[in-house]
Amino acid sequence: MTDLNPPAFLDADRPDVPDLVVPRGIQPFFLPDRPVRGRLIRLGRLADALLSRHANHPAVTTLTGQALALVAALSSALKFRGSFSLQVKGDGPIRMLLADCTDSGALRGYAQADADRLATVLAESPDPSARALLGEGYLAFTVDQGTSTDRHQGIVTITGASLAEMTLHYFATSEQMACTVRLACAHTPAGWRASALILERIAGQGGIESSLSAADQEEAWRTANILAETLTDAELLDDDLSSEDLLYRLFHTEGVAADLPRALAYGCRCSRQRLTNVLETFSTDDLDHMNVDGDIVMTCEFCNYDFRFQRTDVRGLRTDH
Repeated sequence: MTDLNPPAFLDADRPDVPDLVVPRGIQPFFLPDRPVRGRLIRLGRLADALLSRHANHPAVTTLTGQALALVAALSSALKFRGSFSLQVKGDGPIRMLLADCTDSGALRGYAQADADRLATVLAESPDPSARALLGEGYLAFTVDQGTSTDRHQGIVTITGASLAEMTLHYFATSEQMACTVRLACAHTPAGWRASALILERIAGQGGIESSLSAADQEEAWRTANILAETLTDAELLDDDLSSEDLLYRLFHTEGVAADLPRALAYGCRCSRQRLTNVLETFSTDDLDHMNVDGDIVMTCEFCNYDFRFQRTDVRGLRTDH
């Protein structure tokens, strides 16, 4: 019988991961005749599918879920083809926090944590802040539209106690944009849930038609923020409360209007073919060092899946001695 299994470099199969789409994961909205627009992000059961693949401490998982909701919110405001990512590197227990979302709403993320250092922080506080988990370092937002287009990246130092405050610092220093960021993630009876609310102030020259004076626009922005402050994490994470009902509950006095919702989906893009392409860039000596009992194992950090390659199937780059 003919062996129908393709060689590693042609095998585009993915691991068995959830084929999960949340059709109304992103709900854009605006306040008519007011300089306010925003997005409400509800990951629903997608949060549990993404976060439960890693056996992290709840404090690490909570911050990862907030990062996922954040990149979904920020990417949905951009016009691009490719991926939008958040990367945080610090000297705290969480060495790396990464989340990205494609233009089609494919979402993924992970965190790398040092167990011993995390235990020390948790001994000081059972509910540590994002700053305590991340330490000193930097936060970077990147738009990557492929090899034919230059990447657009903004980098700032980690400033603030929460991930929301760190994001606001980025907008204040890099984008000079007035905005409000609310992030929530928690384990509920239905599993992990994550959500975000983003408000942006639109300048008069930014494309809105308003009959309000400058003073009235300032007051409208202040009012929108006061109303947003009444939002609770429980409301953000409640599966039984629709996005439309939540926005109406918050902003009905301001005449809130919803735009067309957008979908979010489980977005890990790993495959044997992709990882084989990576392995082929290693020298044969490096591959031999990676070889354990005839196999090379590569783990996708996003979906936490181990790919096994027979050493004899991976050629690598030859080195001359």
